[in-house]
Amino acid sequence: MNQTKESMPHALCIPFPAQGHINPMLKLAKLLHIRGFHITFVNTDFNHRRLLKSRGLNSLVSLPSFRFESIPDGLPPSNEDATQDVPSLCEALSDAATSFTQQVSVELGVPNVGFWTASGCSLWAFTQYPKLVEQGYAPLKDESYLDTIIDWIPGMEGIRLKHLPSFIRATVDEPSYIIIKYIVEEILDKIPKFSALILNTFDMLESDILQQMATKFPVVNYTIGPLHRFLLNNPTQDEDLKSIGSNLWKEETHCLEWLDTKKPNSVVYVNFGSVTVMSNEQLIEFAWGLANAKMDFLWIVRSDLVMGDSAILPHEFLAETKERGLLGGWCPQEQVLSHPSIGGFLTHCGWNSTFESISYGVPMLCWPFFADQQTNSWFNCNRWGVGMEIDSNVKREVIEELVRELMVGEKGKEMKENALNWKKLAEKAINSSDGSSYMNFDKLVSHVLLGKGLAP
Repeated sequence: MNQTKESMPHALCIPFPAQGHINPMLKLAKLLHIRGFHITFVNTDFNHRRLLKSRGLNSLVSLPSFRFESIPDGLPPSNEDATQDVPSLCEALSDAATSFTQQVSVELGVPNVGFWTASGCSLWAFTQYPKLVEQGYAPLKDESYLDTIIDWIPGMEGIRLKHLPSFIRATVDEPSYIIIKYIVEEILDKIPKFSALILNTFDMLESDILQQMATKFPVVNYTIGPLHRFLLNNPTQDEDLKSIGSNLWKEETHCLEWLDTKKPNSVVYVNFGSVTVMSNEQLIEFAWGLANAKMDFLWIVRSDLVMGDSAILPHEFLAETKERGLLGGWCPQEQVLSHPSIGGFLTHCGWNSTFESISYGVPMLCWPFFADQQTNSWFNCNRWGVGMEIDSNVKREVIEELVRELMVGEKGKEMKENALNWKKLAEKAINSSDGSSYMNFDKLVSHVLLGKGLAP
């Protein structure tokens, strides 16, 4: 890069302090750096320490134009091998997505771009909250109407209340109720005031939803995903930039060598993300469901996956599956999902996991936990044709049946074909000649960040 640091445009990137938000923000920061921006990436002190511990930040010295800073989060010390409590984070920050930057940018007279790191469909669902309150569905008073079909949300016809983001369905006594308060009062109120809004999706995937959002928000929406594929397609990314990682847990890469020994489309990948927790009983049901399905599997089991306890699997399960199963604590997920041996993904349906799976052509079994995951799962199963949902009340017989259907059943084959079609469309979106996401990123940089003209 021939520019001096002083002559480079400067982008300050501040993600919400959780793994699922840090990942796409860092990918966006890398793309901006490739386009000539000096980057300052701001984590909380807590997450900065975790990144150093996981050796994600191992190239700071060699890239002076890409630096990391940290700020306090206002929370007491906690387990540095686990995600902090999300409602507590929102309360401590007085925000659910660091939208406080909007006021600062106004004072400084600089562009401020909002980055909604979850799915577009979840953002659209959150905008319906006032009407849900008006009709008596929120805050939740009675679980008996969770199966009610909400038929008046454009682009989501047929969705049930239980598949709207979990924060919408919180009772006033639940800690997560504070999150919907901040989303409605802070984020939705500030979106029209941003210089632009960007989403990690692509036009064809969420076309109906994006059209609806364009009528709701006067600010220009830029779809620039899938960001992870966007970066891979960029030949100018140097090794120093590639080596900067965002994982808050240390990645275990030996699983890739294990996958190399497996046949194409033969392995079930299981990972419930960075926040999901389950009971020990649920863990055991998942374990025996996988074992009884008789399929090869790679299962990522975080140390804090089980609520209030360490995740310990039965010796009998380990003995039964030692020839066909591999357990790990964390892994390079994109490399796993893009591996030819992976035939299906048992996931919590966080947006990063969902979008990565779609863009690599991998069908899913969906076990959503909270936030936007229920909504992503519904779209996987009912709009995109790439998923089957598992009831929250996990039973080993059901897991066994669904895993077999995913891997060798007719429904699984249909889902695989749909996933491969979405993969092609994702690749088209980031194509440098006429891809919608590629062109949107160009417009974002030139029209909004560098101010060379008005966005059309």
